[in-house]
Amino acid sequence: MKEEFLSYKLSNMTLSEKIGQMIMIDYRDTIEMNVDLEKILSKYGPGGFILFKSNIADYKQTQKLLLDIKSIGDIPAMISVDQEGGRVQRLDERVGFENYPPMAEIGKTLDERIAFELGVKMGGELKNIGVDMDMAPVLDVFSNPQNKVIANRAFGTNSDVVKKMALAYADGLSSKKIIPVGKHFPGHGDTAKDSHIDLPIINKDLEELKGLELIPFIEAVRKKLPGLMVAHIAVPKVTLSNTPSSLSKIMIGDLLRKDMGYDGLIMPDSLKMKALSNYFTNEQIYLRCIEAGNDILLMPQDINEAYNTIYQSIDTGVIPIERINESVYRILNIKFDYGFFDKEYHQFINEYKNEKRKK
Repeated sequence: MKEEFLSYKLSNMTLSEKIGQMIMIDYRDTIEMNVDLEKILSKYGPGGFILFKSNIADYKQTQKLLLDIKSIGDIPAMISVDQEGGRVQRLDERVGFENYPPMAEIGKTLDERIAFELGVKMGGELKNIGVDMDMAPVLDVFSNPQNKVIANRAFGTNSDVVKKMALAYADGLSSKKIIPVGKHFPGHGDTAKDSHIDLPIINKDLEELKGLELIPFIEAVRKKLPGLMVAHIAVPKVTLSNTPSSLSKIMIGDLLRKDMGYDGLIMPDSLKMKALSNYFTNEQIYLRCIEAGNDILLMPQDINEAYNTIYQSIDTGVIPIERINESVYRILNIKFDYGFFDKEYHQFINEYKNEKRKK
């Protein structure tokens, strides 16, 4: 019945609604619903909203903001946040959250139970305040001492340790109905540049990646981790170009989807990063993002521009509607699995049963 319900939902969505579901917005420097944010949510119906520190003052205010965001639109937005612990923790003591250690400290314990329980605890806090998705765990292997971007955000320098500890932590999040999103495919641990500032390049071929960086991601695919985030990292020995992985059909469509067999939700890192904007126009970024196989446009520079670019590309046949439907189905599927449609699904089942009785 789940498949019938999702197919019914998809078939009854307009093109505008489908495109909206594929966009996850940020809206900085406000701690409450305002006219402009309400207008954006009503007009575009974004599938997600990512929370930042500038949206947070205290517990009740944050909880109300998230409830207000979810109340607008037929399909509630997924509320996401970067909540790794250590130096990447948006929700902190201001909202009564515990200050968690960097994941390198958790990795040193080599105890998967500790990682799992940490995920449970953090997941419970996130769920209670109204968050649905955590942009974690970090699946990168910290293999380059010059790397200041990942460093102690990683669970360790050993791929097997990262694999076990990160995915145990993800299981803890999932147990509290928080959607874990592993990052940063194909692995940010051996980079020297920061993709916020410029495009990092990894000079490794596919076999070398499989020997280290890809090991945690291969396990994440095997364990059906709900979401993966793709890095703005060029791997020219694999793609034969300096195209960032986040915009690469070879890295996403061929390697991650076909070769590795991943069918979960895929999104790029923030589309505002200079690793992209230094080399591509906004329109190129949005279009290549979808063509490569991403399901969600995370933090487009301009939501109106992103929406119009995708709409026009479908209208002109550049992007087939089937490609859009694939992504929207995955988004609906993950929202279903994490309880977004519980009431609607029960109503659907009752109506389905009543129709069968009539026949």
